[in-house]
Amino acid sequence: MTMSTKRNIYKDLEHPFAQYIRIIGKGKTGARSLTFDEAYHAFSLILKKEVFDVQIGAFLMLLRVKEESIDELAGFVQATKDQLHFNPIQVDLDWPSYAGKRKHYPWFLLAALTLAKHGFNIVMHGAAGHTLNRVYTEQVLAYLDLPLCNNQQEVEVQLKKHHFAYISLASISPVLDEMINLRNLMGLRSPIHTLARLINPFQATATLQSIFHPAYRTSHQHAALKLGYKNSAVIKGEGGEFERNPDAKTLICGIKDGELYEHELPKLTVSRSPSEESLDLELYKSVWLGHISHEYGETAIIETLAIALYTMQQTSDFEEALVKAQQLWLTRHRPITD
Repeated sequence: MTMSTKRNIYKDLEHPFAQYIRIIGKGKTGARSLTFDEAYHAFSLILKKEVFDVQIGAFLMLLRVKEESIDELAGFVQATKDQLHFNPIQVDLDWPSYAGKRKHYPWFLLAALTLAKHGFNIVMHGAAGHTLNRVYTEQVLAYLDLPLCNNQQEVEVQLKKHHFAYISLASISPVLDEMINLRNLMGLRSPIHTLARLINPFQATATLQSIFHPAYRTSHQHAALKLGYKNSAVIKGEGGEFERNPDAKTLICGIKDGELYEHELPKLTVSRSPSEESLDLELYKSVWLGHISHEYGETAIIETLAIALYTMQQTSDFEEALVKAQQLWLTRHRPITD
């Protein structure tokens, strides 16, 4: 059946998805947010490809202008999770990476790899190339000769071998990948950039999320709680990635044992650190191998490690987490001993 034939079916009959566009787009006084159940059903239709492209575009941009509610975000994520075909595996930390880096190196990746070097199972997932002029995790992993996983079996192999696995959004959900790549067509990010960070495809015991805009911290935190995540941390990370920015205060909106908390970390530098003139991955690799030092980068790594350790409940407070993070970074290339 051609697209025009499909459209003709709905010339005299309202499409099932139309109601959801109407709910959020009916004007200043008539519009409202979707309930959890409405959001779940609406996004299920999208994932099943039962919605026209023009409807998806309208829906995503109306949500972008309105800003998605906690119930909408949780409903979208739950619909996605219910259509995935992954089995839970032993993962200590789910680490989304969807922003890419432009001004500074992706120091967060070295924090994740440090945890993996010390035996923590880390799954990172993300998408590459949806925003111009950024370096994405997939590019950096290729430079470090680390493989990209295409399915659960490959993820399990890499966790067993290296305690670290990266899987692309395209491998998790091709439909979501198509929608996140609308960024350059629309000129705006959409709720897909938000919900992708919350998927936690392998049911890790702890999750990390980073946001661009401070207003999204609370919605991410409360959506994670609504989804049943027991241990989570949300921050405004450098460049949009989950990476502590030493040049700014960092407010953590977290969940510990199913309870909400907030904790602010202080600014660490007197003045703003200069942006890198270019992101030379040879220099970046040299820092990882311990051949050279990088004051800003290693501060960002250790601070990010500390947040991750606390989120995984490896320490009782942030001060202890910071001490442990420093030890892990300094011993990242030593053999693990019992």
